Amino acid sequence: MLGSLLTFFAVGLVTLLVAGVVLGVVGVVFSLTFGLATFLLFKVAPILLVGWIVVKVLEKSRGSDSLSDSDRRWLEGE
Repeated sequence: MLGSLLTFFAVGLVTLLVAGVVLGVVGVVFSLTFGLATFLLFKVAPILLVGWIVVKVLEKSRGSDSLSDSDRRWLEGE
């Protein structure tokens, strides 16, 4: 009787330790993922958006005919 109680206690203790380690690893992975997503969303995305807007504005100001004559001849294979 005492042996089975000690066995249940040992199994429960090992289960709690393993569950704690697994939850700790899951928490670290979740934290790293959330940190990376936050960095990309609030640091990188605004810079990309501003760059994209600048490129679009520059394209509009140049007009649709932005190829030089030598580039056009090279593309046509002449």
